[in-house]
Amino acid sequence: MEQFKGKPRLPKFASPKRYDIRLKPDLTTCKFAGSVAIDLNVVSKTKFIVLNAADLSIQKETVSFTRKASSFYSWLVPGRTGPVLGSAPSSSSANLSLSPLAVLNCLWKWWQRLWTWFLSLPTLGEQLGTNVFEPCKVDLVDEDEILVLEFPETLPIGIGVLAIDFDGILNDKMKGFYRSTYEHNGEKKNMAVTQFEPVDARRCFPCWDEPACKATFKITLDVPSDLVALSNMPIVDEKVEGHVKTVFYQESPIMSTYLVAVVIGLFDYVEDHTSDGVKVRVYCQVGKQNQGKFALNVAVKTLELYREYFAVPYALPKLDMIAVPDFAYGAMENYGLVTYRETALLYDEQHSAAANKQRVATVVTHELAHQWFGNLVTMEWWTHLWLNEGFATWVSYLANDCLFPEWKIWTQFLEEYTEGLRLDELAESHPIEVEINHASEIGEIFDAISYRKGASVIRMLQSYLGAECFQRSLASYIKRHAWSNAKTEDLWAALEEGSGEPVNKLMNSWTKQKGYPVVSIKLKDDKLEFEQSQFLLSGSHGDGQWIVPITFCCGSYDARQSFLLETKSASIDLQESGAWIKVNVDQTGFYRVKYDEDLQAELSYAIVNNMLSATDRFGILDDSFALCVARQQSLTSLLTLMAAYREELDYTVLSNLISICGKIARIAADATPELTKYFKHFFVVLFQYSAEKLGWEAKDGESHSDAMLRGQILSALAEFGDESTLKEASRRFHAFLNDRSTPLLPPDIRRAAYVAVMQNVNASNRSGFESLLRVYRETDLSQEKTRVLGSLASCPDSNIILEVLDFLLSPEVRSQDAVFGLAVCWEGRETAWNWLKENWEYISKTWGSGLLIRRSVSSIVSPFASYEKAKEAEDFFATHSKPSIARTLKQSIERVNINAQWVQSIQNEEHLAEAVKELPSFIWV
Repeated sequence: MEQFKGKPRLPKFASPKRYDIRLKPDLTTCKFAGSVAIDLNVVSKTKFIVLNAADLSIQKETVSFTRKASSFYSWLVPGRTGPVLGSAPSSSSANLSLSPLAVLNCLWKWWQRLWTWFLSLPTLGEQLGTNVFEPCKVDLVDEDEILVLEFPETLPIGIGVLAIDFDGILNDKMKGFYRSTYEHNGEKKNMAVTQFEPVDARRCFPCWDEPACKATFKITLDVPSDLVALSNMPIVDEKVEGHVKTVFYQESPIMSTYLVAVVIGLFDYVEDHTSDGVKVRVYCQVGKQNQGKFALNVAVKTLELYREYFAVPYALPKLDMIAVPDFAYGAMENYGLVTYRETALLYDEQHSAAANKQRVATVVTHELAHQWFGNLVTMEWWTHLWLNEGFATWVSYLANDCLFPEWKIWTQFLEEYTEGLRLDELAESHPIEVEINHASEIGEIFDAISYRKGASVIRMLQSYLGAECFQRSLASYIKRHAWSNAKTEDLWAALEEGSGEPVNKLMNSWTKQKGYPVVSIKLKDDKLEFEQSQFLLSGSHGDGQWIVPITFCCGSYDARQSFLLETKSASIDLQESGAWIKVNVDQTGFYRVKYDEDLQAELSYAIVNNMLSATDRFGILDDSFALCVARQQSLTSLLTLMAAYREELDYTVLSNLISICGKIARIAADATPELTKYFKHFFVVLFQYSAEKLGWEAKDGESHSDAMLRGQILSALAEFGDESTLKEASRRFHAFLNDRSTPLLPPDIRRAAYVAVMQNVNASNRSGFESLLRVYRETDLSQEKTRVLGSLASCPDSNIILEVLDFLLSPEVRSQDAVFGLAVCWEGRETAWNWLKENWEYISKTWGSGLLIRRSVSSIVSPFASYEKAKEAEDFFATHSKPSIARTLKQSIERVNINAQWVQSIQNEEHLAEAVKELPSFIWV
């Protein structure tokens, strides 16, 4: 058994073909019983069967392996389990058409297998008398989450059935087969939910819990007769006996274990159909079905859009989407049964904000993209996770741009792009294609690299190849690898074949090494000089080099040029000269740009005079901020550039400007506390123009982005202490307390009012805090609850912050929502850190090893800005860490050290005080 321990993957001497699973959950005791019969293909001689299992009690006396007489067809043709190739649904029968070469290849394989069968006749004859094999040892290896079955004799090669009965707990960790709570008619009830990605199907039934081990699944559930029971496929039969019903589901097409899903509870639903007959439903808690109508409409249109874009129809007969009250992630793309947290699926016309509406649309389109990228074509191993998540992220923006062109969603994509850059500029980042050596490492790569950098390099490649060529090649890739697994190289091959471009060579530098370049630009003697180097936020020198698709324009977007920077440096003769030069047009390339002083000054002039697109204004600001943190540009220079954005009105640009101002305010409080009030005054003045344009009241016919921006601007002004904003917010909040339907506080500006109220809360003035807690307790809308939690953390009083943090651990707050209250203000950092240390044992046990605990560490550790705090965090986690947070912890401590370096750099700036005091008057000129 020792030879199987500590391995990243299961041994390959047996592979599953079909699972027959029966589950009987008890929603009162929160336990479940189950049985599984797995059709296995034993491909090499072995006395062992090794599969995954965790947190299950195996009934050892029930374990057996039974040799199965295969049909002539399934024995003769390797990997076939029925008349349709690859076990695809019957609708895919068109795949049966084979080329002459494929027919000859099949004939040759048949002949090889017949010859092998003939040679093995004596051995086979000896085995005919033994059909059932019982293991002599059944061992669960907890640290590797594997079940090792040892048999007294060698198992026969070929198809057999492995049978196992087991018991488990409906846990409260939001992974595996778990329980979620809800209220119905004032009574608290449990529902049963599955969340198997990445490696938690093994917590529900023993299985080969790896994406490449695809099989078909036949699910049967024994549940209370009054409940709704959902799975991936439609119900084919249902038998009721008293208070229990047995629900039988249609067998699934071939898929990976992480996509299997079951949900059991009381639900309402709304329903629609696509034009080609796919039934689509949105399930939710009883009484909330109207909140599912927007997502339903988006889903139906998205399935039709993707059917055309990928040139492949949705593969299943139905698509269910369900809102789960307790859900760790935003959503999960289970084949045919997509699960969501409520904030990502439900939209309330009266109480949801415009940002909530957009969130629902982007999450739904993301998850439905997975029905092709991930479910139909699945990554071969978690190294290629980005093929799932990067593509789903990118395609979701493509879909939303088609469905809601007025949202200008591709400009907002820059928020994804920037998050990818900000993680990848750390030394503790990782390549897009990252080696996974143990299951405990997988969770940490569900991050901004796999999702956001992945999406950004796809966008960069699409821009380089052209939209039509890219689409054709994607369709070819999906058809070629449907019902199977793929690696990154398979995608590059399809794109290379479709475009004639050296895609593999171009993209390997972006997916196989971590980091990205900063391209330095100088203008000398009518030549534009380019030089690339790896950008690290620490200011260190990296040795990475990339093939960089350079785009630039001079004085006009009509004069656009492009080339591939394949070496460290290059120079280009300018065909046309202009007043300004912008490199990385529309931020399609995943790199930063550093301009010399003269070029930067010309760009500032172009920004003030509105000569540049919103995407380019965004890029210039974001690159300058990163260069400032990396100490390649002074804070004084950055503030001067920021003043050029004084009349900015674009949502995405202003949203990033607000974020940058907040980060500068926090670092300035560490570096130059005596200048804090001047920084805040500068930021208030900077946003006065946009605040006056937007006002507090929504305007008839205003854009979706203006509705989102209003709340962000007002929240920022409140946090920077603008008295008029604080006063008006208080007035509107008190009107809201008296009447929850008052037009004075619509959903788009509620968070701004909540933040404003918390600015004046302290130990002797608690009324605002208590009022917000009352709002939290009285609402049943998840979006409203998270709005309140995020606002509570903005209070500058450390005593109140401690109360807020303790509240997060109370039964009143679902574990999934606690992270919204962890982003405390600058004054609350030390309180939050001490709270984390004191409650670490409980937090570690309650939040387990997933997303929640990683976010708690990064939210609380990363904001510090001293070497002493970095050392303190290292010392604490030296004895309190766990493998699942190792990468997150290193990244958080690296950020603390970077902040400390930035503080020192700011303290050494000679003219900073003068600049921050004078810039407000410059803005008003």
